[in-house]
Amino acid sequence: MINNFLEELNQSQKNAVLNFLGPNLIIAGAGSGKTKVLTVRIAYLISQGVKPYQILALTFTNKASAEMRERIGKLVGKEQAQYIVSGTFHKIFAKILRIEAEKLKYTSNFTIYDTTDTKSVIKKIINDLRLDPETYKPNAVLSRISMAKNNLVTAQVYKNNSQLKTNDRLSRMPEIYRIYEQYQLRCRQSNAMDFDDLLLNINILFRDNPEIAEKYKKRFQFILVDEYQDTNLSQYLIIKKLAEDHRNITVVGDDAQSIYSFRGAKIENILNFRNDYTDYKLFKLEQNYRSTKMIVNAANSLIEKNKEQIRKKVFSNNDTGSKIKVIMSNTDVEEGYNVASNIFDLTYSNNYKYSDFAILYRTNQQSRIFEEALRKRNMPYRLYGGTVFYQRKEIKDMLSYLRVVVNTQDNEAVKRIINYPKRGIGETTLEKIENIAISENKTIWAVITNLHNYGTAFNAGTQNKILEFTNFVNTFIHQQNNLNAYDLSLKIAQDAGILKDLFLDKSPEGISHYENIKELLNGIKEFTEQELEDNPENPIKLENYLENVALLTDADKNDTNSDKISLMTVHSAKGLEFSNVYIVGVEQDLFPSQMASNSAKDIEEERRLFYVAITRAKENAIITYATSRRKWGNFTFCNPSIFISEINPEFIDLPRNTINFKTNKAQESKFENFNEKKETFSNFSKKTTTFATFKNTNNTTSFNSFSSDDGSKIEVGMIVEHFRFGKGQVVSIEDKWPNSKAEITFPTGKKQLLLKFAKLKIIKFE
Repeated sequence: MINNFLEELNQSQKNAVLNFLGPNLIIAGAGSGKTKVLTVRIAYLISQGVKPYQILALTFTNKASAEMRERIGKLVGKEQAQYIVSGTFHKIFAKILRIEAEKLKYTSNFTIYDTTDTKSVIKKIINDLRLDPETYKPNAVLSRISMAKNNLVTAQVYKNNSQLKTNDRLSRMPEIYRIYEQYQLRCRQSNAMDFDDLLLNINILFRDNPEIAEKYKKRFQFILVDEYQDTNLSQYLIIKKLAEDHRNITVVGDDAQSIYSFRGAKIENILNFRNDYTDYKLFKLEQNYRSTKMIVNAANSLIEKNKEQIRKKVFSNNDTGSKIKVIMSNTDVEEGYNVASNIFDLTYSNNYKYSDFAILYRTNQQSRIFEEALRKRNMPYRLYGGTVFYQRKEIKDMLSYLRVVVNTQDNEAVKRIINYPKRGIGETTLEKIENIAISENKTIWAVITNLHNYGTAFNAGTQNKILEFTNFVNTFIHQQNNLNAYDLSLKIAQDAGILKDLFLDKSPEGISHYENIKELLNGIKEFTEQELEDNPENPIKLENYLENVALLTDADKNDTNSDKISLMTVHSAKGLEFSNVYIVGVEQDLFPSQMASNSAKDIEEERRLFYVAITRAKENAIITYATSRRKWGNFTFCNPSIFISEINPEFIDLPRNTINFKTNKAQESKFENFNEKKETFSNFSKKTTTFATFKNTNNTTSFNSFSSDDGSKIEVGMIVEHFRFGKGQVVSIEDKWPNSKAEITFPTGKKQLLLKFAKLKIIKFE
């Protein structure tokens, strides 16, 4: 059977599959079938006598891992496929840490904290240390601690590093090291690790226990890593350690899609693979099976401007397709209207489903205008980056009950459920308990199960309520070995009064919360049944389910099956594909981000991000920008992004007679020598005077000073004047005020404008 699948591969893919010994670097262009190559490669390893349990396949999403395992099962049989060790970095290494937990002075049932838990702990520490919460914002503190861990800087190392502490002083946060130190103490006290700890602690485990490192090096004889360009230093060192003896390591990725440096990802990992393994073999997957020729060629012409890359020439044998269309709007609100209208037109003219469309933006705050435009047309959409299912309050409450049953040391979970549903244990009591726990270096559970030791600190009524709570939790702790994950979860939801509490709330929100808990229980049921099918001999315990939920990635948490338009940042879109993609807000200081304006390296990453956006499209890629955008309540002029001008004119359809996108040779040369001259992008932009110069043949006044009439009074046939397009005649008007949209013939051509925002002056009626 494996030979049949080999025949389905092109020659480049086949070469990447058959050469499985030693170090291999597979550069996989966008849409080049890398998952198929990885799948067949693993199946081929098994066909050559490699035992499935000797194969370690690391991915960045559980979804990718599950898809790979399913495909391999079809090739070599489900029984063999289930023994392959595949999953995300965090999932695989969390399992190893549970096995080896004692070596790190943890217990195997440790909790994995998500971002919400982590922020809660940090906020409490900031308060306890009496630091200014406006200076020490939890997000900023968390980001610093996370970056330290990803670079293998422990709290102790951080505390003794003068350079890091100097940087913190310059940032007006000199106490970061104390927060980090306290944070680690409280996590350990709660028998908890956060996501970054999972990788940091594996490095520490292998460093301090050579015999354990040796055990796993011998176990994993063949290592495959997907999306290698997204690995950070911590992940890189783990992989290098595991592969250092047998050197049978295959990494797959695309340096042109390295876009996560803000998370600690290092593009150098893939660029320097040849230095780490001088005897490596290089394979390039350059045929794009996803997109039209026009989209692929446009993307190539953009990314070739980057200096730091492994050169390749991606090509497509699909249809030629349409040029990338650029839509200019006068305002950001009009941009939202134009995108919604364009999607509406395409759905009816081409019979597309709503799920065939994605609107991609650089920053989350851009979504509002597009949400409003879609709602006005009653067009369904799905917003990525909003409150995902597992972060909703009622879901976190229920999961906290499950967490306490598995790990009573989990302080964050105990705090969340001790008075939910309400049992008369107030905030003052809880604060007193928590302060005792901190001062005595104990867990909250240790304090509340021994309240009699604290004399008159708690009155008899409070002690009885807390005793009732701990006895209640203990009944489930004793049952967890006898009941599977679903049966125990259902019993907790019923006996704790969660279902009753939510059922009695008949408000729309209450009904929604009740339905969400039902959906959570359905999910636990499905997980239990699926795991029993895969491992019929092993009981599916609550801790198995909790680990699965804790390790879901963003891509795993979002529903992608419903027929809705997708709204998301470009970062969130990586790995996805849509028939039609709208890349919106493509303006200077927005895309590329203003934050990237002082670094050539950052500009290259922004260009890679734009490349990722374009290559999500299968049939149509549409770029939109606004010439004015409201900031802090006032309109400001915007210039189109330099990235638009970097796309070869053969592959792009620019707005006619509105903007000059051409830069002169001197300016192009200046940009090409960007790295060498160390010029900042902001300086370059200021000097590029011919780029994005507006045509203004009628010498009209500026946007803010232009005197306009009430848009509701404009009628078909009127001669009107626009601040930039000059005089024109109203040809038609659609919809009623305030949603009226007029088609106006100007000397430069026909324009469609929202009358509410167009700022038109009535000249006369003809």
